[in-house]
Amino acid sequence: MSLEDELLKQRLERIREIEELGYRAYGRRYEFTHTIPEILAAYGAKTAEELTPETHVRIAGRVLTPRYMGKAGFAHVQQNGERLQIYVKKDAVGERDFRLFKMLDIGDILGVEGYLFRTRTGELSVHAEKLEFLSKTLLSMPEKWHGLADVETRYRQRYLDLIANPEVRKVFVTRARIIACLRRQLEARGFIEVETPMMQPLYGGATARPFITHHNTLDIDLYLRIAPELYLKRLVVGGLERVYEINRNFRNEGLSTQHNPEFTMLEFYQAYTDYRGLMDFSAELLAQVALDATGSTEVEYDTGKLDFGRLERYSMREAVVHFWEGEGCPTLDNVCDPEWLLRHSGKATAGEALTDIFERVVEHQLIQPTIIFDYPVETSPLSKNKPEDPAFVERFEIYAAGMEIGNAYTELNDPQEQRRRFEMQLAMRERGDEEAHQMDEDYIRALAYGMPPTGGEGIGIDRLAMILTGSRSIRDVILFPLLRPEGPIDLVRLMRELDRK
Repeated sequence: MSLEDELLKQRLERIREIEELGYRAYGRRYEFTHTIPEILAAYGAKTAEELTPETHVRIAGRVLTPRYMGKAGFAHVQQNGERLQIYVKKDAVGERDFRLFKMLDIGDILGVEGYLFRTRTGELSVHAEKLEFLSKTLLSMPEKWHGLADVETRYRQRYLDLIANPEVRKVFVTRARIIACLRRQLEARGFIEVETPMMQPLYGGATARPFITHHNTLDIDLYLRIAPELYLKRLVVGGLERVYEINRNFRNEGLSTQHNPEFTMLEFYQAYTDYRGLMDFSAELLAQVALDATGSTEVEYDTGKLDFGRLERYSMREAVVHFWEGEGCPTLDNVCDPEWLLRHSGKATAGEALTDIFERVVEHQLIQPTIIFDYPVETSPLSKNKPEDPAFVERFEIYAAGMEIGNAYTELNDPQEQRRRFEMQLAMRERGDEEAHQMDEDYIRALAYGMPPTGGEGIGIDRLAMILTGSRSIRDVILFPLLRPEGPIDLVRLMRELDRK
């Protein structure tokens, strides 16, 4: 029998012993008076004298590091990422509860009732008077609770990662704080939260390859949404002038430290503003998010200190000139010259060439939070043209730590021009661009009813969370990132075989 088989056999036998003492191996509701973080916050600074008269508490959590010393013992109990020591003495808890304490394995879940005191070493502890068994662990925890280091295991078994690495919990608490701050700021400005379809007959609102599914009853193929944009703008047409959605998007693309096929975006649309108004709004929004998430607008990342208190601003052309590395630094006249652009890129049009040069030369250098504005029309099929330069559109993207974290523009609300843009995208698709936008006739029909001047923006929650938590990979801020399927798991087979015996 393997070590794993033997351990499982021992734990299952321990269940029988626990039940013979009169406890349930998998208990029921347990009313605690405090969480462990609440106790540490309220009593962590109090002296032994200040803990009298006795402060009675009932706590619950996962057992760590049990230590036995004759007729007494210590253990730590972990809850919500914090640990509190318990002291269990046979004379205080009785024969039955003390026998239970001696049977505990690391990882078991226990309820403890008693009073707070400080040990001789000064550690805040619970002097146990009663124990209640709540749940049995059948598998061993990471060795000596030094943490779970294997990245594959951490992502695949996130439950174990959260148990073994308390700092991981802090990442996802911060992520929740980021989303709450974004939601709070939008609602304070009169935005309302809505929900739009995840399964769509036409995918749109971005340039990306979709995932395809099939609806049996209607016998039609549907697409998991790559963006909610066109539905949200339909709502603006309908009179919902400030709307937002915190949405899951699905794009059939590669995996990297910055890409997961399923990801979370904030998208919001505001009538009667434009991309200039959204630039100012974005600066306020991100500064407050950084402050709420980290306590400061300046955050540490592996690329250095980032200051969300100020966003630098460059047009795309200015950025190419400013960040060009090496010989042959171009002038603004160069980057306005279609022939120069085409000579420095293999793309078919000047606008595509400028975007290609920007992505190769500039993007990785945008470490400080930066707004890049004024994009070529070829790469922005849903944006409004700049009146003084119709080859460009009123669009900006937000970068930080070398990553794009936001995209915004003045929305195109001319149905005739939108039709022409879609036709331009169809031509790009015919030239082999699989991610070019499709024709959405119903969206054009919606625009034909009249959409007010509108600004719209999307912010990538996952990448923003990466930066504000100091995480190097997008998988570190997604609870269950996409992974290749693992091989067979033997646990169920082992349990079934031991059950027969």
